[in-house]
Amino acid sequence: MLKTKLYNLEGKETGEIKLPESIFGVELNNDLVHQVVVAQAANARKIIAHTKDRGEVSGGGRKPWKQKGTGRARAGSNRSPIWKGGGVTFGPTTERNYSKKINKKMKQKALFMILSAKLNDNEIIFIDEMKLKEAKTKEMKKALESLVESRKSVKHALEKHRGSKVKGVSILVTLDRKNDDVVKASANILKTKIVLTNSLNVLDLLNHKYILMTEKGVGVIEETFKKV
Repeated sequence: MLKTKLYNLEGKETGEIKLPESIFGVELNNDLVHQVVVAQAANARKIIAHTKDRGEVSGGGRKPWKQKGTGRARAGSNRSPIWKGGGVTFGPTTERNYSKKINKKMKQKALFMILSAKLNDNEIIFIDEMKLKEAKTKEMKKALESLVESRKSVKHALEKHRGSKVKGVSILVTLDRKNDDVVKASANILKTKIVLTNSLNVLDLLNHKYILMTEKGVGVIEETFKKV
């Protein structure tokens, strides 16, 4: 079993937490992680671009002019791709499919690899419980600053307004259960995302510098992902 420090929301050390090596002690395989990231990004891709072919554009219905005797080229419909306002040939459509299949065990393994790498880099912060005194931005901001300042100063990154141009570290807060107070208090904090621990995925872990996880969250990971 691995051990690491446990903190409270004030940033004070309260003890140690034991972590299963099968989750937090997995050797990194960059190729597997890359494969899972590509698949997850492809499956989340929204297909927006769509052009109309000759069967979708308005018009047609009758032959523009008679077949013979006009001296002009034959034409059967004004919906032809060579006509202005006609259909588009080989254009992008919403029928395209970018989804990729990835095995559950591969996704699980990649998730454990990233968690292990984050732990080795001292980028996972474990807390005893996620309970704010008030559901206010200043309370959540103060808690995050206290928890992360030992690793890197993030006071400049935790701006109240999302429109701030200040660049800083990002934080992924994982909740072992639904907590409306935390969601509300974090809504205006820059580069901070709230997710349920049972919904953890590789992309979210890689897109954030620090991971904030409750002690019970470790049990949720074991219960959710080790069933695969």
